[in-house]
Amino acid sequence: MTLQTIPSATVAQHPLEQLSAPEIQQARQILADAGLVADTTRFAYLGLIEPPKQALYGEDAVNDGEDAAPDRVIRAMLWDATLSRSLDVRASLSTGEVLEQRELNPAVDGQLPVLLEEFELIEEILAVDPQWIAALESRGLTPAQVRVAPLSAGVFEYPGEEGKRLLRGLGFRQDHPGDHAWAHPLDGLVAFVDVEKRRVDHLIDDGPVPVPEINGNYTEPEIHGELRTDLKPIEITQPDGPSFSLDGNHLSWAGWDLRVGFDAREGLVLHQIHHTRRGRRRPLIHRAAISEMVVPYGDPAPYRSWQNYFDSGEYLVGRDANSLKLGCDCLGEITYLSPVVADDFGNPRTIENGICVHEEDAGILWKHTDEWAGSNEVRRNRRLVVSFFTTVGNYDYGFYWYLYLDGTIEFEAKATGIVFTAALPEKGYAYASEIAPGLGAPYHQHLFNARLDMMIDGETNRVEELDLVRLPKGPGNPHGNAFSQKRTLLGRESDAVRDADGSKGRVWHISNPESLNHLGHPVGYTLFPEGQPTLAMADDSSIASRAAFARHHLWVTRHAEDELYAAGDFVNQHPGGAGLPSYVAQDRDLDGQDLVVWHSFGLTHYPRPEDWPVMPVDTTGFTLKPHGFFDENPTLDVPSSAAGHCASAPAEPHASCH
Repeated sequence: MTLQTIPSATVAQHPLEQLSAPEIQQARQILADAGLVADTTRFAYLGLIEPPKQALYGEDAVNDGEDAAPDRVIRAMLWDATLSRSLDVRASLSTGEVLEQRELNPAVDGQLPVLLEEFELIEEILAVDPQWIAALESRGLTPAQVRVAPLSAGVFEYPGEEGKRLLRGLGFRQDHPGDHAWAHPLDGLVAFVDVEKRRVDHLIDDGPVPVPEINGNYTEPEIHGELRTDLKPIEITQPDGPSFSLDGNHLSWAGWDLRVGFDAREGLVLHQIHHTRRGRRRPLIHRAAISEMVVPYGDPAPYRSWQNYFDSGEYLVGRDANSLKLGCDCLGEITYLSPVVADDFGNPRTIENGICVHEEDAGILWKHTDEWAGSNEVRRNRRLVVSFFTTVGNYDYGFYWYLYLDGTIEFEAKATGIVFTAALPEKGYAYASEIAPGLGAPYHQHLFNARLDMMIDGETNRVEELDLVRLPKGPGNPHGNAFSQKRTLLGRESDAVRDADGSKGRVWHISNPESLNHLGHPVGYTLFPEGQPTLAMADDSSIASRAAFARHHLWVTRHAEDELYAAGDFVNQHPGGAGLPSYVAQDRDLDGQDLVVWHSFGLTHYPRPEDWPVMPVDTTGFTLKPHGFFDENPTLDVPSSAAGHCASAPAEPHASCH
């Protein structure tokens, strides 16, 4: 088990290189020189504005090298509480100029993302608030005994909230500094906090509710018992090193090549995904990222009915990425990248070992025993993994992109951590599970949206919906065994807001009508959805308006440089309607165009007792498989593996699997 750590580039050699620490320092200085940074200014976001797609392809494309260095442009979101001002700013690192700035109207545009500083600020405000102190006293507690979760406010009918920068706080008793306070929720109490004015805006206190007396400290022997001794070590070794290579952020492996980007908001961003076979390098996806994720809760109690968290747009999953540990988070021959993000003050902060790159065995690739031909062949599959993990409050999420030898692309989200808890009001409560005596966990969802800027053999793409068709018994089908497939072209944006249908085996085929395979058919890839439930909330609810992307599994839009986020640019306290609803309202033509496929997917979580006190990983994701992209099985050239590592009957030296 070995590792290699690759620091972020200090000098950008390619327009899609990750931002470096010197560049973030330079960006801050440009904004300060322009009079936009004071002692009270906070950086809610700072990231790279990528070059236009057209500048990266074709004869006029910007290539690597000093002579072709493009203009590096950053976007910064600046908040100043003393001025009650939110700014959206663009600046050039190449010229040192501020290119554009706009002041937001929070009531219309929404608020900037939640600051890390505000995580602690809400406890400071409540610790001196007479209402909060009195509410805790009625429960026999003091502020020093209570941790407060800083929760995004959403937009609801509470009077007087419009235009205010708010967080809502739920309390949890912490019995000692190492105590996992999620075991002791304070129910019947919620504080609405104006973090700009640093005061409590509103308090709901319906009186004391018994606090669950559960031990949630899963690392203590009292909880986990005697550690098992029947698990022998698993060692993953690659004596000759990994099969991939990394040059800056350019990653190459087994015919694949791509650029590994990272953004404080989206986390991992994969750029310019290409596949090369027999000397032909072909584009598949220009940009792939998880553009948004939302966690809405289904408990209508007034203390939780507003709970819905946009972990990307409100909390910035990339900014909260973990530093990974060899042998714990990543196992095997590991290469790490250490992305750099800006802190609340605009200074660079390196996330050491924030991105993990490695190979994994992936089982059987193909196998056949043929009695007629007397052949017995098997090949093993493997995949390249690019991943990161992030912690947002009580939940931890892993984001994993997989590339396979046969051209398949997968994404998998891994949800773990601690479920959000509440004191269970009654046995059989309709909106929560009892996960421990007296301790409830409200029903909720984890819904993601992947933005896939497709480029199958170029920018001339189309999307068709493929459905299974069951045919009745009759003429031409006398035994009733026939079935067929229906192809429906999604020709305009208004046609391309679609839902999965497992009863029809519904998938979506993305193809290039101007690039044909040897059968004369358009080359393409097929998106296979999991087809789990979409947003569970009422269509006329606030969350349905703000998280409209999660109401459908598929949206397809014409490519536009400024349409990056499924829920819009400013999600925090936005009234709704931004993002995908506004994009598709343009109803642009899609057939044979430069397309973006937006896929929504996720988990609907009815918590189990097995999810307490820490939740085993639950997974969700999707698959993109080549469908006519290759002329035959593209893995015929994969060599046979050595038949070793068999404990019961060690293989002879140099034996192979055929």
